[in-house]
Amino acid sequence: MMKRSFSLTAIATLLSLSTLAHAAPGIDLVANETPINTPKSPEAVAKIPANFKFVEPGTLTVALAVLGSAPPFGLYARDNKTVIGSEADIARLVADGLGLKLKVVPASWEDWPLGVTSGKYDAAIYNITVTKDRKTKFDFATYREDTLGFYVKTGSKITSIKSAPDIAGKRIIVGSGTNQEAVLLAWDKENQAKGLPAFKPQYVTDDAAATLAIQSGRADATFGPNVTGAYKALLTGKTQLVGTVPGGWPKTANIAVTLKKGNGLVDAVQASLNSAIASGAYLQVLDRWGESVEKIDHSEINPPGLGD
Repeated sequence: MMKRSFSLTAIATLLSLSTLAHAAPGIDLVANETPINTPKSPEAVAKIPANFKFVEPGTLTVALAVLGSAPPFGLYARDNKTVIGSEADIARLVADGLGLKLKVVPASWEDWPLGVTSGKYDAAIYNITVTKDRKTKFDFATYREDTLGFYVKTGSKITSIKSAPDIAGKRIIVGSGTNQEAVLLAWDKENQAKGLPAFKPQYVTDDAAATLAIQSGRADATFGPNVTGAYKALLTGKTQLVGTVPGGWPKTANIAVTLKKGNGLVDAVQASLNSAIASGAYLQVLDRWGESVEKIDHSEINPPGLGD
């Protein structure tokens, strides 16, 4: 197990370095190491609850998608220490608007829920989709639409995955506990009721492992955030898009800054995001990471999501 873990880590490191050297068309990772800032928003600052206790005074501590993640959400800069990516940029805009310093903490997907509820982090910015169930434990301030994509190995005989029957019998890589898993499970339930073969979920915690599974033929497709899939397809040419699904299937859904339920900070975060949208810094961030197709006009608090 130790040997396998080291191997996957080494592969992930090599892929990260390769990504920095050969970014996808239109994405300059070296230039993207330069921070984008936005002015402090007096309105946002005024909405921070009186005597609110941040994890560190004067600092916004944010759990980010880096561990087991993939560009454009999170990766390390050339110094192998500085976290860059679209989620780090959004976190900086939120902190700037609130007049706070920013501390980013690379975290695993499994860690952020307990980290936010326990007060280890002030917020999580982890490509988290608003869902009905999550709203019972967390508050959300939206910053991007959610679109999911099916990707297969280039040249695959699979040319379309757009609805429930298309996944029958297929081996699909999906993140455990994610809204995309919920979509696949709902589709699978429909299929089995009709007598169609069950799909075979494959769970991996490492992006490099997912890449190897697709390229080796151990998996038929991956299903996850479309911007990540599109980035990798442009970068390597080894995968291709065969279908997209709204993140809140069958309805639309949004990605949001995630905060502890009822602590009052969500109003300030929403105001900070809307200030960044107004200043133009928000669109600069999305443009430079190839995410502008998922832009929003204004941030919302706890909107309808998956399951509503």
